[in-house]
Amino acid sequence: MKKGIHPEYRPVVFRDENADFGFLSRSTIETTDTITWEDGETYPLVRLEVSSASHPFYTGRQRIMDTGGRVQRFQDRRSRNKK
Repeated sequence: MKKGIHPEYRPVVFRDENADFGFLSRSTIETTDTITWEDGETYPLVRLEVSSASHPFYTGRQRIMDTGGRVQRFQDRRSRNKK
């Protein structure tokens, strides 16, 4: 590989805050947050909104994530159409 043109490939902790789940992997992602992992080492931290621990497909639980009242607007339209 040519020197100086590739990003640093290093261990990084990915953490799903909603499910209190984290895993250590390798990545080139840039982040300013750090965390002390189970092995006592400090690694860069990437915060995730959804992971396999919180995604409905993998957990089998349906969870509605309402962004800006979209669910309520949909339910209002649906109830109007039924009448």
